[in-house]
Amino acid sequence: MSGPSFSLILETENLETADIKGLQTSIASLAQQEAIVQANEVLLIDSGNTPPELLLQLQEIYPWLTVKTAPIDTEYYASKMLGVEWTTGDILVYYDSDCIYDRNWLTFLLGSFDDSRVQVVGGETTTDGVGFYGTAMALCYIFPQYSGLAGLIPAKQYFLNNVAFRRSVLETIPIPTELPLYRGNCVLHAQKLQVAGYVIWRQPKARSLHAPPNGFRHWMERFLLIGHDWYWQQRLKDSSLAEGPPAPNSGGDSDDPTISNQSKLTIGFDRIAKMIRRDRRHAFYLPFCLPIVLVSVLLIAIGYQITKRHPHYLRDRLA
Repeated sequence: MSGPSFSLILETENLETADIKGLQTSIASLAQQEAIVQANEVLLIDSGNTPPELLLQLQEIYPWLTVKTAPIDTEYYASKMLGVEWTTGDILVYYDSDCIYDRNWLTFLLGSFDDSRVQVVGGETTTDGVGFYGTAMALCYIFPQYSGLAGLIPAKQYFLNNVAFRRSVLETIPIPTELPLYRGNCVLHAQKLQVAGYVIWRQPKARSLHAPPNGFRHWMERFLLIGHDWYWQQRLKDSSLAEGPPAPNSGGDSDDPTISNQSKLTIGFDRIAKMIRRDRRHAFYLPFCLPIVLVSVLLIAIGYQITKRHPHYLRDRLA
């Protein structure tokens, strides 16, 4: 595969709340990528959440995998930025340990940089799972459904589990790490990039599946923290946003050009249609999952209101 050199950056900070077996499944999907052997580095940054014997086993199975240990208490975005220092590729590809990637994901993502004007490319990530809980998370978790589009299109944001940058972009405008957010730093980073004149492109064919919150406690904490992050994003973003807690699909459907600038109801129906198109079983489970959806939205609202009154409480207690 011709083109600029590239490195992949993984981290294990997410494994604090994820199923450890998901790491093995995730890296197995990485091993299926045809271009993987051409990477300058495939760097796994361990945050101390992975059993040492598993790391050794993974390196034996996948000799192209390099493991480095982050300093104690290094958080998610700081781990990601360590990858800039510890890799050498011209293109930096970010990958999360709780995602599963389509077989041609890396080829589509890297192929976008054949155009020298392209500086930032994000793929499409959606929520994995189907059933009472899986369908509920597909409907209300932060990741939109696959758009079904083809070819590069401009986007307003990216997800850090499925994005690639030219190295010079992150050296010039690094992802902020010292923010009062649990997740969502990339939303503010995307805004800074656009203010600086960069176009964020989206490659709909570079697809990944993200695991839903793992278990009852993680589900409750994650949705409370979505409310926390929404409050702080409103405070920190330069652009003015309507005050109030987010709708359950606030995680990115508005970035889809086929439905942008439409009502929340229209966006919600669009998401449902895409869910059913991806897996028809969602149509059966949809009526039964609505209580979980409603409680999830309530948790977001509660998290927003708690943070409005006590700005750092949830992050200090739950993150």
